[in-house]
Amino acid sequence: MDPSEVEFIAEKELVSIVPNFTNNEVHLISGDVGPFRAGLPVNVPIWMALNLRQRQKCRIIAPDWLDVEKLEALIEGEKSNRFFTKMPSEHYMVVAQLLLSAVDDDIPRVEEIRMAVKDLWDVRISKLRSSVDTFIKTGGPHARLDYLTTMEINSVRPLLPQALDFIDRLNKVLKKLTTFVFSLY
Repeated sequence: MDPSEVEFIAEKELVSIVPNFTNNEVHLISGDVGPFRAGLPVNVPIWMALNLRQRQKCRIIAPDWLDVEKLEALIEGEKSNRFFTKMPSEHYMVVAQLLLSAVDDDIPRVEEIRMAVKDLWDVRISKLRSSVDTFIKTGGPHARLDYLTTMEINSVRPLLPQALDFIDRLNKVLKKLTTFVFSLY
């Protein structure tokens, strides 16, 4: 799965908007959305919120977790815990990028939020790389990495199968050499 596919999936998450128009329910394949009443919040998929915002038909309300203090608390929790912690959104990185790029004036402290999301990503990716390194060095048959997001998994996906395949080939050669050396005695 490439990043554009992950983004497509993430755009299905719901976000609150405050429409400046009134309309009945909209019937989508994924379910009904609305009704829309001017000034009253309603939950819609992110793709719809971005489209309505682009046409100046609504104001997007940032998710609760898209706040500097809450993101900093997540960063500290991630740093202090040996294991991965549950993220407020399965697609936190993509959702943050989509919303922050489209709604600069709707969300206060946008630059600080961007930095906090980037810091959270960096901490988690660093932890993921060290976990992969430990997994490869120990030669375990499997690893359990709870609470990874799709984008984080995709960041190591190209490397991991190749590395494990290479290690497997090295182990097979080592086994053949060991068998050969012991057959000489």
